[in-house]
Amino acid sequence: MAEPTQPLLTDSNSSSPRSLDDTIESYIGSFGWAQFLQAALVSFSGVFDAQQTFISVFTDSEPTWHCTDSNSICHESISNICILPKTAWSWDYSPHVSVISEWGLQCAGSFVKGLPESSFFVGCLIGGLVLSTLADSSLGRKNMLFLSCLVMAISTMLTVFSPNIWVYAVLRFVNGFGRATIGTCALVLSTELVGKKWRGRVGIMSFFGFMLGFLSLPLMAYINRGSSWRILYVWTSIPTIIYCVLVRFFVCESPRWLFVRGRKEEAISILKRVASIPSTDVNIGGAISMSSSSLPFEEEEEKPNNVNIFTTMKVLVEKRWALKRLSAVMAIAFGIGLVYYGMPLALSNLDFNIYLSAAFNALMDLPANLITLFLVDKLSRRNALIGFTALGGVSSVLIFALQNMRIGNHGELQLALELISYFSACSAFNMEMIYTIELFPTCLVGKTRSGRSGCSVLL
Repeated sequence: MAEPTQPLLTDSNSSSPRSLDDTIESYIGSFGWAQFLQAALVSFSGVFDAQQTFISVFTDSEPTWHCTDSNSICHESISNICILPKTAWSWDYSPHVSVISEWGLQCAGSFVKGLPESSFFVGCLIGGLVLSTLADSSLGRKNMLFLSCLVMAISTMLTVFSPNIWVYAVLRFVNGFGRATIGTCALVLSTELVGKKWRGRVGIMSFFGFMLGFLSLPLMAYINRGSSWRILYVWTSIPTIIYCVLVRFFVCESPRWLFVRGRKEEAISILKRVASIPSTDVNIGGAISMSSSSLPFEEEEEKPNNVNIFTTMKVLVEKRWALKRLSAVMAIAFGIGLVYYGMPLALSNLDFNIYLSAAFNALMDLPANLITLFLVDKLSRRNALIGFTALGGVSSVLIFALQNMRIGNHGELQLALELISYFSACSAFNMEMIYTIELFPTCLVGKTRSGRSGCSVLL
């Protein structure tokens, strides 16, 4: 006769799981096709994230111009058109190709010209701080991803109707506010659907989505050259709206988050859907009859009622190890973000074709992602971060030195150094994102990612 204390869920080949991760993995398996499709769909959000992050490289750039009278004071050696009379020069294309030419901002100060993009990143910072806890507390990963994409899609469409730079900047702020948690939710949701062994590799999928989004921008901008900048926002908003529908009806919530929140029936239903082992139905069916006190979950994650919007901040204050780790993560993210976002956004300052420059930068994501994919389980996280950040920093300093030499044309060399710097930042960015998730428990992941993301956009 069986012992009265015998667990309802047993595995003849191994001991009872001791953690939430082990429990879930024993039911659904480490990795299967259902989990792959879920992770791929979630990671595709990176496409639209990248498009809105770098779209201003083309919509907010100053168009090329030419002299209209060769006998006037206008000549090719002049780079500042503000010293010329308006009748002496003309834009190469229609004024509607850029917000700068359409609203006559070519002679405005750098504050006004950079206001839309600055507003976008301020929105990212505030959105990350405000919205991140909702993914950990009330909304969950899936709903937060859906809401973020929806806000981004609607604000992108409304941007098409901007009458002036001020309304445009406000809508870019809203866009950044909504976009802030997309990367975090996609990465966490995709990795929480698979076993521990595959999390590093699955986490790279969202980075490939971001690369595809960035790579699509110069192609769309090149096709759209000579047309209104508003068309570019239309092209990027409609697919995002369609993606929101797919997320709403086809993406599963994280079973780990549901268990932490005490919603065990929903979690078990999702585990059955994504299971990759044939005996899952029996095992999970038995789990339904178990009391919450019998589940072998980690002590830290047994209190769903205490997981709310204020808990994460309280934990960071009370637990010195968490605050210390977060401070280090934020400092690293600040340095990486300066290069990761700053380099592509400053491509118009290089003496090189902007479409090719953007395409080359987007392609740099591919080797960076591949290196992270194949070496994520072989390299020390800390040593990899030190190496990539050092290489990126040295390359950035050399670019600055070349720009101040003012001897000859260093366009190709500048681009080469810029690509090395951006490649290093991409690799460090990927490694640091995975590292951060591994450093914190489920109840703190969203908040720590928001703190890290906030620092990365403080340009």
